[in-house]
Amino acid sequence: MSSYLLCSTPNYGHVAPMIAIGAHLTGAGHRVQLLTGSRFAAVAAAVGVEHVSLPAGADFDDREPASFLPDRDSHRGLAKARYDIEQMFIRTIPAQHAAVAQLVGAGAPDAVLVDATFAGVLPMLVRGAPRPPVLGAGVLPLSQSSRDLAPYGMGLHPSASPTGRVRNAALNAVARRVLFRNTQALANRMLAQTGSGPLSDFVLDLSRLFDRFLQLSAAEFEYPRSDLALNTRFVGPVLPAARPGPLPDWWPDLDGSRPIVHVTQGTMDNHDPTRLIGPTVQAVRDTEVLLVVSTGGIPVERLGPLPSNVRAAEFLPYDQLFPRLDLMVTNGGYGAVQYALAHAVPLVAAGVTEDKPEVTARIAHAGVGINLKTGTPTPTALRAAIRTVLDHDSYRGAATRLAAASARYHALDTIEQELSAAPRLRHR
Repeated sequence: MSSYLLCSTPNYGHVAPMIAIGAHLTGAGHRVQLLTGSRFAAVAAAVGVEHVSLPAGADFDDREPASFLPDRDSHRGLAKARYDIEQMFIRTIPAQHAAVAQLVGAGAPDAVLVDATFAGVLPMLVRGAPRPPVLGAGVLPLSQSSRDLAPYGMGLHPSASPTGRVRNAALNAVARRVLFRNTQALANRMLAQTGSGPLSDFVLDLSRLFDRFLQLSAAEFEYPRSDLALNTRFVGPVLPAARPGPLPDWWPDLDGSRPIVHVTQGTMDNHDPTRLIGPTVQAVRDTEVLLVVSTGGIPVERLGPLPSNVRAAEFLPYDQLFPRLDLMVTNGGYGAVQYALAHAVPLVAAGVTEDKPEVTARIAHAGVGINLKTGTPTPTALRAAIRTVLDHDSYRGAATRLAAASARYHALDTIEQELSAAPRLRHR
């Protein structure tokens, strides 16, 4: 039996796959500790994982974004992305690191596995002092600069042509020297508070620093890179277990007699349902489509009166829902998109916050759906996109091919193998 420490930023979309990994590891007989937000204690305990709460400086509740992102609404576009990164992932480094160092010192885990945004392990990676192996899990689109790609966050498609590489080089230089210059400086100040030296890499290229970086998706959904870091391995999607609970009383309506469309705004960017859920409801009104809404924890009553062809619940069992779907409308949550693609469900995407420009751009690039390139689409635009995806077999065909690619992976077994082999990585 081995002992593993898992760490996650306390966003539901980051924690859910780490819980699934922890459950697999404990089922295989390993001891697993999970360092994350206090609100996930019961979920971890339910699968036999030892939960450890992050300290106050890093323990936020993503259901209440105003409590840790107080000035978010004053930012737009890339400035909002920088603000999110700095508040959630950079300023939390000292508190996260203190907790990790204490657990590593007390328990001497055989390896540490963190979600890709958990920067509290950076001091361990930068110092070069004795430490356990540290692996990263890519719970978001792969953030790794490349001569074949524009900077992360711009939502631009890749280009490896000579002209494209000139574009990429120019934009990457601007990202490093201008757009994220202050973010890089902030990261170095946070590292200095832990007694660590500065980063030698770009702040958005942290995936390169891990002993092994395990991207939780099929390679076919990610942009190709001719200069992919050697530590990076695609292991396939980790699909979290369904939330326990009774099915809604309208569940028998999902009998396949008409096209079934699902819409969700995820669990963080869902406090204003008029951004995506409301327009989607209006888009399908008086159509043959049956729309299934998941509010992500927001009371259904906040949606107001619903048309006769709309069903809603706070949470839905994705393992039972997705095999019934013809299409999903999404704001670009990475986990939900992976779930859809694993079940060959094509997409209509409308998201502009956090990592969502990168997710939605990949949806269009892979041909599995339409990217509306806005976070507040109109009912007219949504109706047209839904009709296009339902009427054209190319989207379902591309999603089916990605589902077949995803099925070739065995993510949880591969992650366990990588953790078992990690000590040998440290002694090469």
